[in-house]
Amino acid sequence: MSNSRASIRYAKAILDLAVDNKATDAVEKDMRSVLATISRSSELKEMLMSPVIKSELKKNALTAIFKGSHSITEGLINVLIENKRIDLLDEVAEKFIILNEDLKGKGVAVVTTAVPLTAELEKKILKQVTELTGNQVTIENKIDESIVGGFILRVGDLRYDASISNKLSNLKREFTNSL
Repeated sequence: MSNSRASIRYAKAILDLAVDNKATDAVEKDMRSVLATISRSSELKEMLMSPVIKSELKKNALTAIFKGSHSITEGLINVLIENKRIDLLDEVAEKFIILNEDLKGKGVAVVTTAVPLTAELEKKILKQVTELTGNQVTIENKIDESIVGGFILRVGDLRYDASISNKLSNLKREFTNSL
């Protein structure tokens, strides 16, 4: 949980800096790129998490991968490297996007499902989330077959897990505790 708090703090600091420099759109574009790149590459994620790989090597790799990024994004990478928190880069990027969307009065509802959402179901979810938050919301559908069925809805810091894998996990825990 402390990683989450640290991610939020870094994201808030970067957002404040981006707002001051009138660069929120450019930094958000970079953060979306960072998030997409890290989520697509398990090797990159493993490199960032590895305590064995030297910080300088991580910095060089990230500088090459995200060449042409805004100076604020490059500064974030440098600060995370210096503070030995570079493993939080994807979390910070995600939190930044959420905070920036909230600042704009928009929200992103991330719906994780085992199969892609139908257009009809997406409309229903969009309507419910808009009523719940009172903000203009866009739906982002992530596919994760490991949840078996159901869905996981995340809007800002709120998370609702109605996945089959979560329910099976809860049942297993109950059975284990009752033995």
